[in-house]
Amino acid sequence: MFKKTALTALTAALALGLTACGGSDEGSSAASGGGGGGGDDTITLGFAQVGAESGWRTANTASIQEAAKTAGIDLQFSDAQQKQENQISAIRSFIQQRVDVIAFSPVVETGWDAVLLEAKRANIPVILTDRSVDSEDDSLYVTFLGSDFVEEGKKAGEWAVENWGSQPTFIAELQGTTGAAPAIDRQEGFADAIAGTPNLQVVASQTGDFTRSGGREVMEAMLNSHPEINAVYAHNDDMGLGAIEAIEAAGKVPGKDIQIITVDAVKDGMQALADGKINFIVECNPLLGDQLMDLAKKVVAGEEVPSRVVTEETTFTQEQAVQVLPERKY
Repeated sequence: MFKKTALTALTAALALGLTACGGSDEGSSAASGGGGGGGDDTITLGFAQVGAESGWRTANTASIQEAAKTAGIDLQFSDAQQKQENQISAIRSFIQQRVDVIAFSPVVETGWDAVLLEAKRANIPVILTDRSVDSEDDSLYVTFLGSDFVEEGKKAGEWAVENWGSQPTFIAELQGTTGAAPAIDRQEGFADAIAGTPNLQVVASQTGDFTRSGGREVMEAMLNSHPEINAVYAHNDDMGLGAIEAIEAAGKVPGKDIQIITVDAVKDGMQALADGKINFIVECNPLLGDQLMDLAKKVVAGEEVPSRVVTEETTFTQEQAVQVLPERKY
């Protein structure tokens, strides 16, 4: 009888211990501490990066890795190589690892509800960085840290109106990855800004996938099919730099025969702006690491965070690029 009673008590104690240490209660808040990636107080952050398609992305990755190290956060990093299925697999792996918080920069806007619901049910909070998702359920993530891409496109368009609008201008638009938030929003903002200016016409628009090689290939094709092109709006610096190569190969002078607007303001782009090969750049700051680590700590601690955190950014002319380039961090 004594042995049976002791065994019953031991079984109950073990069950209680398992519930307290490893169980997950779907009714608890996602921001109250995440999944618990380890036995100590160190926060484990699972980060699924888009890839390494541009200078901007390389700087973004370095910023996140350096900031995690400084903040004492255990960073589990995954490179999706610009494939959504790779990011989804990485997020599911983070869920299985029971990390404390997940952050990612979505390759495209749609198709995330299922995997984000899995994270929510596991009580692991999610932070979006750089790019947003298109979902009717905004409870699937706690906050979005990044730029206002529509505003970036608008700034580019306003400069085009002011500097190109007085004469017939035939614009080639080099779009980012199809379905990606910055590509969609930068196109929208630019189109809205130039809508009331008849002299500005986008005569060709095609994706260069945010890569330099893509920008070069698309620009080559556009110059063959639309020889009247005398302006370029590229959704990022790398595609603009690729366009420069195509323009020069066609025997034309970038920045003069064909003027160029880009978005990002990475070092290579800023150097081309200082050299007069690009005419105007709208900044998109990739150095989000410190802000991301701060948000991760607050979310895991259960603190309230804004649902939207917009980064502060500016624009650059050739003269301004010459001034800031020596101290440019990326």
